Amino acid sequence: MKAAIIKKYGDVNELEVTDIDKPAIKADEVLVENKSTSINPIDYKARQGLLQSMFPWQFPVVLGWDLAGKIVATGDQVIDFKVGDEVFARPDIDVKGINGAYAEYTAVKADKLALKPENISFEEAAAVPLAGLTALQMLRQLNLVAGQKILIQAGAGGVGIYAIQLAKKMGAFVATTASPNNHELVKSLGADLVIDYHKTPIQKILSNYDAVLDTVGDIEHGIDVLKSGGHFVTISSTLTDAQKQITDKHVMTGWLKPNGQDLAILADAISSNQLKIVIDSVYPFTTKGIRSAHERSETHHSRGKVIVKIKD
Repeated sequence: MKAAIIKKYGDVNELEVTDIDKPAIKADEVLVENKSTSINPIDYKARQGLLQSMFPWQFPVVLGWDLAGKIVATGDQVIDFKVGDEVFARPDIDVKGINGAYAEYTAVKADKLALKPENISFEEAAAVPLAGLTALQMLRQLNLVAGQKILIQAGAGGVGIYAIQLAKKMGAFVATTASPNNHELVKSLGADLVIDYHKTPIQKILSNYDAVLDTVGDIEHGIDVLKSGGHFVTISSTLTDAQKQITDKHVMTGWLKPNGQDLAILADAISSNQLKIVIDSVYPFTTKGIRSAHERSETHHSRGKVIVKIKD
């Protein structure tokens, strides 16, 4: 099968589409014929070698943790899915680094799958799992409830787009940061207050907030706008010892846990048109295409998700 691999850590030129063996599935897994995948910040950070301490992979490595496609084989223990089902998933991270989503086929544990909503394309479905699950689970970690105020940093980013919508669905007041050309987008998603971070520091405008979801590493300012007893979670940076020891506010890091049941919650919201998907761009599954997709993601200026179309 064709897959985009890296043979060493480095820049986008290390990505290459080539032929490798199709993965074998275990009893609790299915084999998905991928139609589309997407690019996330963890992808290019992994390519650069920034996750080596967490994942001691063996080369060649196949990156990618978003997929949408059709099931072509099932393990003996799989009962909830069948061959032909259209699915999407954020698979587990492979300990060897060879079973990523930048490939024509990926082995996926059945408990990480959800049925693809019928009202969206495979490209749209591939834009959901990692970013959507992160948004859903981080809002839970923040203990967000109706009537509270939350700041979501980078509202036009992959996670921010879903977090705004989910927070509004929960009944919260949502402030977000965005560049001027993305103000109308985040407002259309439900943001109540939009701050141009180029011009105005958030702590000059916001105070006494119940929750902050940090996706950009602006930890100190995020903590500053919290009220006593408020909750802060970052998905993009490491807390200092001093930040960890803050006692009057709940300051945490967040890490996604792949979960098919949570993905099904997102699928239901999409099916009922309560959750919009925003795609920035779509690239072909070629060496040039995958490199260009990474370059686009690394600009930090994508308006929604960057997609790679693997098969028609």
